[in-house]
Amino acid sequence: MSIEILKSSNTNNKSSITITGSKSESNRLLLLQAIYPQINIDNLSNSDDSVLMQKALTSKSSVVDIHHAGTAMRFLTAYFSIQQGREITLTGSSRMKERPIKILVDALKELGADISYLENEGFPPLKIKGKKLSKSKVTLKANVSSQYISALLLIASRLENGIELTLDGKITSVPYIKMTLSLLDKIGVNTQFKNNKIVVESQTSDIKPQVLIVESDWSSASYFYSIVALSEKGTEITLTSYKKDSLQGDSILAKIYKEFDVETKYHNNAITLTKSSIVNSQNSINLDLSNAPDIAQTISVTAFGLGLECNLTGLHTLKIKETDRLVALKTELEKLGANVNITDATLHLEASTDIKSDVSIATYNDHRMAMAFAPLGLKTTLKIESADVVSKSYPDFWKDLKSLGFKLK
Repeated sequence: MSIEILKSSNTNNKSSITITGSKSESNRLLLLQAIYPQINIDNLSNSDDSVLMQKALTSKSSVVDIHHAGTAMRFLTAYFSIQQGREITLTGSSRMKERPIKILVDALKELGADISYLENEGFPPLKIKGKKLSKSKVTLKANVSSQYISALLLIASRLENGIELTLDGKITSVPYIKMTLSLLDKIGVNTQFKNNKIVVESQTSDIKPQVLIVESDWSSASYFYSIVALSEKGTEITLTSYKKDSLQGDSILAKIYKEFDVETKYHNNAITLTKSSIVNSQNSINLDLSNAPDIAQTISVTAFGLGLECNLTGLHTLKIKETDRLVALKTELEKLGANVNITDATLHLEASTDIKSDVSIATYNDHRMAMAFAPLGLKTTLKIESADVVSKSYPDFWKDLKSLGFKLK
């Protein structure tokens, strides 16, 4: 399914959107709930990834297919490695079979896990034989995907001796690690994060019954920040449910989008985004996104739509996402008339005020490509290919865009 977005000079001046729970928080809590059934979850994400995670955790099959869900692949590799007496083949889409998992598998093997590769060394599918893991010390490079680290931390309390994880070098994606540890702390598991060492203690007894409420997804909020940034002065969009002391790294959006003259006000578990100026106060956007790489696509597109230069660093993990997001961004932005230079970890966008019309944007099986480019409908007419890919994280995206006044065909 492709969607054509007809140029619309502005959205409804004041709008309100309810966004479901964070995919990142939901998937962590679903895994913890599988380990500790005393946990109940409210405002769970309705994303494909979270639905797949739920199905996988309750599946009785010996083959678990998680399709494109990268978080699920990493978390379930760790989870099934401690399911004593159970043997699982964990597989995914053709793209998933190209996404490396060796770093996590090596760490789990260091702890005593029994995991082997069924096709290519270092990549899914995996054969996992669940067993009791009694070793506790493991070291990882500090700049690896935080999902590898979180996968280990989420099962750590069920290891015989817990885990002592040393991170070697400069740590990236710290907010996602802190999110995992905060959720463990909330359910009563003892953790420590000091310097480059993380300790999670073994939890021999059950935890007390509790209900945990998932905050709405800040990554999903990013597209509305972009819409407000590209809109007229005074445009307001209210989003629920959000809090100021968020666990999510992408909550840095509120600070970042001040540079695009978007103000954020917090009130009653909601945020209101307001465009505060017609003329952008910046000529150039310069950001290190090593702690929030998932919003790089949105920020790049916002900057392009406003005719600003944009320099982003800390993007090394984008090459192993649903697609190579840096290459995809360069390709699609250049179709629209941008000049973009990339390296393995950086993106440079030249300032340009000319945006081509009637361009067809490829999405590469990547939900964030579809949603990041959609706000440009305020500046030009464009087509989004395979638009239903948004269901991976935000199934109601197009419906919500229509409610704002976007003209979709």
